[in-house]
Amino acid sequence: MRRLPPRTLHGQLTAGLVALLALACLAVGITTALALRGFLMGRLDEQLATSGGRFAASLEHEAKPDADNRPDTRGTAKSTFGARLLDGTVTQAAVVYDTTDRPLRLTHKDRHALAGIPADGRGHSIRLSTLGAYRVTAVRGDDQDILITGLPLHPVEETVHRLEAVESVLFGTALVITGISAAVWVRISLRPLQRVTARAAEVASLPLASGEIAMPGPLADTDSRTEVGRVGTALNHMLGHVEDALTRRQASEERLRQFAADASHELRTPVANIRGHAELALRHHGPVPGEVRHALERIDGESQRMTRIVDDLLLLARLDAGRSLQHAAVDLTLLILNATDDARAAGPDHRWLLELPEEPITVTGDAHRLQQAIGNVLANARTHTPPGTEVTIRLTTDQTKATVSVTDNGPGIPEELQPEVFGRFVRADHARSRNAGSTGLGLAIVHAVITAHGGTVTVTSSPGRTTFRLTLPV
Repeated sequence: MRRLPPRTLHGQLTAGLVALLALACLAVGITTALALRGFLMGRLDEQLATSGGRFAASLEHEAKPDADNRPDTRGTAKSTFGARLLDGTVTQAAVVYDTTDRPLRLTHKDRHALAGIPADGRGHSIRLSTLGAYRVTAVRGDDQDILITGLPLHPVEETVHRLEAVESVLFGTALVITGISAAVWVRISLRPLQRVTARAAEVASLPLASGEIAMPGPLADTDSRTEVGRVGTALNHMLGHVEDALTRRQASEERLRQFAADASHELRTPVANIRGHAELALRHHGPVPGEVRHALERIDGESQRMTRIVDDLLLLARLDAGRSLQHAAVDLTLLILNATDDARAAGPDHRWLLELPEEPITVTGDAHRLQQAIGNVLANARTHTPPGTEVTIRLTTDQTKATVSVTDNGPGIPEELQPEVFGRFVRADHARSRNAGSTGLGLAIVHAVITAHGGTVTVTSSPGRTTFRLTLPV
């Protein structure tokens, strides 16, 4: 699995500091290793230059060597290598062990490597099959031969490797300590930013779209000399503007809600009076002209419709104001049975199907308002579907909730109307026809009642299938 880089600012800053320190340690380690290696190589070349090829020159013996003409190993360091080349061919080669020399058997590759060393008196590095890495110099002898003297590179490599090991331990320890310290320091430095993000998350979790909201207090980290302080200042200003806008919205909603409640309450009496006078006039036994009777019937019908609208508006205003509902055990199964019977009586040309569990389901709430909500959903299905439509009322439950779903196979709700179907005075017909008796408040009441009970109401619709789901906590 591919390891992703840290996403948080804390992780990025810590990783960045450790990465920069690691690069600095790597650069220091490489530089010191190369410098030490170069210094030791220089000292090795100086030793080779000081020897002047004396050991290599002493390898040339007489035809019958004796004790006086053996190779000169005086002052020669241990493991010193010497070789003599004549016409590009190695004639003698030896290496010093303690104070004596020992002839060396060279491979063809070794002889080829020695023959390729230029006689310029400078140091060159080669690798001999039996001795390993050596630093050698080649100079010309008095007999037109080439004298090669070499010293082992093992001490140099061992010293450099030891330095690298020490640096690895030191730099690794420094990186670990620096990483921990950087994490702690960055966390401390970012505490003001964490407070800003916590406050922003707190505001984001508030239900700003509904009701009166208590906004959190301003942040104290507002130092304009720091970036976090400037962010805190901007957030405080934004929270102030949001709080002011919410206060104004809440005041406007309260005025509108109070107006709707007052208007609905005040209209109930005159509407009832109008309806009463119309009914009284229609009961007159004397002759009444047809036009007058028709006008009185229209007055009676419109007054009844206005009564329903006023009652619905008053109910919505009370629910919006948070008026407490009754809380009692409600047999949801019985409510559905009663609402379905009412729907069958009002819409005998529809097919009403019931799917109920074997055991009754009980919820806590206001039986009258729940009956009204379920009845409104069934009335909506009856009103907005043609005769012969099949409407299925289904009740299901689990450990936490009960769901009432009403599904019909009618023409469906227009897609553009579905997001606002639970709004007030929303009708499927844009001409706002009143022929079906719809006030445009039925589904709004359903939403308000179910929400007041702590539940949810949703709708899914397509041509041939529309489903309303009312979910209530058990």
